[in-house]
Amino acid sequence: MITTQKEIVLTLDAGGTNFVFSAMQGGEFIVENYRLPAEGHDLEKSLKNILKGFHHINDQLQAKGLTANAISFAFPGPADYPNGIIRDLHNLTGYKGGVALGPMLNKAFGVPVYINNDGDLFALGEALGGFLPKVNALLKENGSSKRYHNLVGYTMGTGLGCGIVSNGSLHIGDNSAGSEVFLLPSTVLEGENAEEGSCIRAVKRFYNDFSNSNGADELTPKDIFDIAEGLKQGNQIAAVNAFAKAGENLGGVLCAINAPIDAPIVIGGGLSGALKYILPSALEVMRSSYSNGMKKAIAKVYDFTNPEEQKAFIEEKGKKIKVPFSEEYVFMNEEQKIAIGVSQLGTSEAIALGAYAFAVGKLKAEEIQL
Repeated sequence: MITTQKEIVLTLDAGGTNFVFSAMQGGEFIVENYRLPAEGHDLEKSLKNILKGFHHINDQLQAKGLTANAISFAFPGPADYPNGIIRDLHNLTGYKGGVALGPMLNKAFGVPVYINNDGDLFALGEALGGFLPKVNALLKENGSSKRYHNLVGYTMGTGLGCGIVSNGSLHIGDNSAGSEVFLLPSTVLEGENAEEGSCIRAVKRFYNDFSNSNGADELTPKDIFDIAEGLKQGNQIAAVNAFAKAGENLGGVLCAINAPIDAPIVIGGGLSGALKYILPSALEVMRSSYSNGMKKAIAKVYDFTNPEEQKAFIEEKGKKIKVPFSEEYVFMNEEQKIAIGVSQLGTSEAIALGAYAFAVGKLKAEEIQL
């Protein structure tokens, strides 16, 4: 259990605008967060702020008589995460040509440093303390024998991220590039990758298309959501359709990943607050069929944001069937099911928990090897 772990881990929430530093023990924050500008356009300033931020948190720990065991956090890619090397970044343009961020921090603080993709750590956090435990807890409360052991997490925001967790372990890939769903083909934008149809700039682009204007250029996704809700002046139909089209595109991604992975799905990120407009069209795609009649998803998909569908999901429907050539019977589920829902922890909190759990797992594995 993460809550019983004694290891202390320094963490960082690395955004394109700000860096937020803290420390965790037992899956809980134990010091006050410290915020500094990312300075992503200037590599030297950015690296100095990372050092300054971690030193500030480390000083808080030492004042309490505590010692950090590791540093673990999410950072944008592309990167060689196992070796802590960051490559050219779109949101932090100063990072070019290969930056040995992990080795720099290891040298400065003398503890192991673990860096991962935010989508990976989001999925891990939700698998350990968020959506997956909720699904299994509800099944248990209902007397169902079914339990889920895998999870796919998606983050929709500046980009489209993803992480895959199988039996508590992350799928990272041989080049630290597993789960990079942003490179899948878009199903709504010909010749473009999937991220361009399911991110912040996609919603703004679609709003402009549906409203026949460039009005979204100065709008935030929250503005467009408020327009869809009728709380802000604008083209309400265009706003609703913009989120729906992003959802249609997402549905294509979910189908592509669900086929080989077969696991519950959780969605986070800045656009997850508009899931009421995004999810219906995504589900429509997942529940549809190809022209030859083959369904796009083997398992029936249940919307966990809908109380009625959640109730139907946790109800175990089946029957007893006879074991051939015997008098014994076994229970057979009548449906194969997967649940899809929204982050239970909050995206940043899930990423932090994932970072903490990843570090603790690595530290314990290294202890066993010694």
